[in-house]
Amino acid sequence: METEVMDGNEPPLAEHSRLGPYRLVQQLGEGGMGVVHLALDRQGRAVAIKVLRPHVAHDPDARARLAREVETLEIVRHPNVAPVLDADLDGPRPYLVTKYVPGPPLDDYVAEHGPMDGDDLTRLAEGLAGALDAIHAAGVIHRDLKPGNVLVVDGEPVLIDFGIAHAVDDIRLTMTGLVMGTPGYLAPEIVEGAEVSEATDWWGWAATLAFAATGRPPFGRGPMEAVLARVARGESDLRDTDPGLRPLLRAALDPHPDNRPSSTEVVEALRRYAAGEPVADGTRWSAHTQVIDNPPPPPPDAGPVSSDPPPPPPPPAQDPGRAPATAYPPIANGVSDWEAAMGAPAGVDPRIGRPGRSGEIAAVGAMLTALAAAAPLFAFGLLVSLGALARTADRSVTSLILRRTERGVRRSDVPLAVAASPLHFVLGLLGSLVFSIVPLIVAVGVMFTVAFLVSAGTGGLIEPIRPLPLAAGAVGGVLASWWGPGGASLRRGTRSLVRGLTPTQTARQVFLIVLGVIALGSIIWLTTTAELQPTWWPSSGPPELP
Repeated sequence: METEVMDGNEPPLAEHSRLGPYRLVQQLGEGGMGVVHLALDRQGRAVAIKVLRPHVAHDPDARARLAREVETLEIVRHPNVAPVLDADLDGPRPYLVTKYVPGPPLDDYVAEHGPMDGDDLTRLAEGLAGALDAIHAAGVIHRDLKPGNVLVVDGEPVLIDFGIAHAVDDIRLTMTGLVMGTPGYLAPEIVEGAEVSEATDWWGWAATLAFAATGRPPFGRGPMEAVLARVARGESDLRDTDPGLRPLLRAALDPHPDNRPSSTEVVEALRRYAAGEPVADGTRWSAHTQVIDNPPPPPPDAGPVSSDPPPPPPPPAQDPGRAPATAYPPIANGVSDWEAAMGAPAGVDPRIGRPGRSGEIAAVGAMLTALAAAAPLFAFGLLVSLGALARTADRSVTSLILRRTERGVRRSDVPLAVAASPLHFVLGLLGSLVFSIVPLIVAVGVMFTVAFLVSAGTGGLIEPIRPLPLAAGAVGGVLASWWGPGGASLRRGTRSLVRGLTPTQTARQVFLIVLGVIALGSIIWLTTTAELQPTWWPSSGPPELP
């Protein structure tokens, strides 16, 4: 079957339109290879979709190479890398789906907060180094590491757009949009059309760090030909960078890849820099590095080189009938998901970028485990009830976001949400009952397994309905509920409920104390009951074993 491709005349994708199973919310940015949109999947989760431009879709070989890259990149898992979630490279509008990262690009971050130094610069350097190690271990070369492809979230960098440039290495550098605006972040071997390697990415790493430390491109601005010529000659401007880090940056920006430090050498140099030691002492690459504390100004052909960051692009035009959207929605920590959804911009999921409350959720699981050892039937009923409430909350928030994505913010949002509450609860309860079957099977299996192992180890006979097997079974059942079938909705809804119950630090402490009291009470019940016999209330006694 012939693959359908774009001919370059297709209209741009509109906001709130669909692309495969995803609903586009707003455009986040664009570059030479594609346009990036914030989108929602069928479950209302936020993702970033990069829709590739026609010159990629025109080339079947480029599509095939990109498909192979995507298959490789799907295995990359690193906290400083935005993971690839999905891709469609055969349709008329090829796209790549990654996790949405709620943070500004590094260039915007530096424009707002000023150049980085000290611990902030060290965190950036180490985070990007770890990200490069992860993608290199997967056999991928990024080739396009620059400030625009680094997002900053709570001071930590997250690398995006990796693998795209490597997959389309036959596209000419002079093609409109590929080089314009970022020629100072293309390694010399890319400019010359030579073979790329891991050293290519370490060059981009150093160029990005130099920008973060100074607020200006390391090879200046001006005509593209002049900037690329300085890149090829290795004439970097590292004024205002930390003298302790400057030798490492200059070595990594060497125009000859063989002279640049390797991954191991970069990590060791960063360790030395963090410890206040000279980074170049005894290194292989020090022989090729000339440290210049006060380099001469850029040559005249470069045009004016400004230390000021480029002006931000004008905000996109907004539909006067809709609430203005923002790419990085500010959500206060003291606001529940439901309250945030009531005031969130149309199409923006208020759960994006919110803290997960992992400590409180772990405490809930510990409480259920202790309770299961003391009162198994009650604990199981409580688990089903909490699952129903969590799934109800998830359905309510998701349906509201999808409605606003499609129709915008309306006065009828609250009445419709209230009217739909009973239906969401019924569906949540049914889902909780259905999806509790697998966890129940897992729990019973773990109970019998633990009882058998204990009996074999002690030489005595222990029944599976004793506290220890019951507690072990509860752990298995809770984990199966959380990560098994239907677990995604349970996780989202549970986090929403816990965030609503613990909006402040005081509420969090009270919540943890209450759970601790329940767990401690369950343990006391067992230790003060004859022969550690759990209660089977409301039934008259334990089930009879065959």
